[in-house]
Amino acid sequence: MYDVDLKGMSFTQDMLLNGKVKFQQPVKGYRVAIDTVLVAAAVPAVEGSHVLELGAGVGAASLCLLARVAGCHVDAIECQKDLAALARTNAELNGVVSKMTVHERNILSFPGEFSGKFDHVMINPPYLQPRRASCDAKESISTVEHDANLGDWVSVALKAVRRKGSLTFIHRADRLDELLTLIRGGTGGIVVAPVWAHSGREAKRVIVQALKGVSTPLRLSSGITLHESDGAYTAAAEEVLRNAAAINFFQKTTPKGISEGFVSNI
Repeated sequence: MYDVDLKGMSFTQDMLLNGKVKFQQPVKGYRVAIDTVLVAAAVPAVEGSHVLELGAGVGAASLCLLARVAGCHVDAIECQKDLAALARTNAELNGVVSKMTVHERNILSFPGEFSGKFDHVMINPPYLQPRRASCDAKESISTVEHDANLGDWVSVALKAVRRKGSLTFIHRADRLDELLTLIRGGTGGIVVAPVWAHSGREAKRVIVQALKGVSTPLRLSSGITLHESDGAYTAAAEEVLRNAAAINFFQKTTPKGISEGFVSNI
């Protein structure tokens, strides 16, 4: 990682998926984290899939998805001008300009022509409500809800995805009840996968996936544990975070040594 200067602003150049994805991001403000890789790994895209990312930031999740499924196309929506510009730059850095279209716009001005267009929608929304954010955090629209609340993110995602297409969210575990209430009306086949930082500790994050217009009952996955007791990544986490493995919610039987719902893409 090293500092670079872009139009007088300070950025870093970073990598994900063991160097498969290269990207630039601002030094200050929201920084790409493990959540970005996890949500992209959970999208059940295949060759030819059309995917939408809401709140794309610098485009890291879209790039992770394209590194795993090179034959899909991603439309990435980001309302912050600087981040949208960086997402376009990052698409160029990774040679995927023809596969990744970045739209600079607020999700509340979602274009009507996008309705029902997408096979999959992935969302890593702002996690905090304004009343729960610290004074320092409230200025960041990447981490704190401003004009769009969680209900708006769900509504736009449901509008965008086709029937039987998937929605994939990653969110705080303490907002799971709210998220499930919001998505139940238009979806089924809901799968909840806790993300455990360490075995035996509370999950702080959950990945939630649902299918539009179906009635299959909700299922609780065993989820994924990220770290061993010594701090090293678990084998399952290593596959996802280093080797670009997929997280497959809809496959109940998995290879030996990998938790239910987490299987390799290769």
